[in-house]
Amino acid sequence: MKVLMALSGGVDSSVAAAELVRDGHEVVGITMRLWGGESDTGCCSVADVDDARRVAQQLDIDHLVFNFSDDFANQVVEPYIQAHRDGLTPNPCIECNRHLKFDRLSERADLLGFDAIATGHHARIVQRDGVWFVARGHDSAKDQSYVVHMLPQRELARTLFPIGHLTKREVRERAMTLGLRTAAKPDSQDVCFITDVGGRETFLGSRIPFRRAEVVDAIDGKLLGDVDALELVTLGQRRGIGLPGGGPKRYVVDIDHHGAIVTVGDESLLQTETTLVRGVVWAHEPFVGRVSVQCSAHGVADSAELTCRDANEVGAAVAVRWAEPKRRVAPGQSVVFYDDSNTYVLGGGIAC
Repeated sequence: MKVLMALSGGVDSSVAAAELVRDGHEVVGITMRLWGGESDTGCCSVADVDDARRVAQQLDIDHLVFNFSDDFANQVVEPYIQAHRDGLTPNPCIECNRHLKFDRLSERADLLGFDAIATGHHARIVQRDGVWFVARGHDSAKDQSYVVHMLPQRELARTLFPIGHLTKREVRERAMTLGLRTAAKPDSQDVCFITDVGGRETFLGSRIPFRRAEVVDAIDGKLLGDVDALELVTLGQRRGIGLPGGGPKRYVVDIDHHGAIVTVGDESLLQTETTLVRGVVWAHEPFVGRVSVQCSAHGVADSAELTCRDANEVGAAVAVRWAEPKRRVAPGQSVVFYDDSNTYVLGGGIAC
């Protein structure tokens, strides 16, 4: 089979490519140039492109570089900035997967006549009763099914996750055995266009005006302080909200972006019984009933019941009724639904 393998320059994609070569596939490595600005983290540096090229040489496969920087700016970076303007807490890595690492990569695979695409994600793709699903990776500590939850049937049927059955330790051991230059390379942890030095504040501050906001008490409305940048405040935040230390723990329990008011209070005020999720994409078809729900990339899935408000409407809103009260999810974060065994991805969307 002719496979277009996404080589990021990390150990996971390196070993994934090696697995495909070992299995006898015709593999071509492709690295995407996404972010052209300053970067010291993530997977977009010049060094990463060079590592990917050298791994391809070690594996004796062709290596291509695709420049998707305009798409990345329009579909990942600008929405990230706009989300902060709108008071949301976005997940740019998921949008990068959605629009770049699968959509654009799949289009390019079609143009070049490839049978399948592959990435180094720690997830699996399985078929049940003729239907394809993303399933959790074998290494629960590294599972990445949450960040690839948006794949539709056509993409699921032609996508390969060659290391989904391996633990991270096994991946590194195979890389060392093969002598791959990425064997000991640290994992990418952060958003590639946010630098360690400047951080989110510097990145956003150079692109949007920050607004000062009052911080008030949830019980009596008393003014407690202020914050310099309302756009950097997120639901559930405890530090960096302009309050003196030594008092009771207070959390952000409400953000009024129109009135520029941040309300803080006891953690109990963050609890909710229901979460509304918009823009839901299903792996196969809308689901109603008992599920496991994960609300962050490395979070624990909780039991809940799904109620689809209009099962026939594409992108319909879904109400998640938690089995036990749960801390509210920051609007803008991805909410992913798994089957009751907490194994197979049924779909997911964005918290309202």
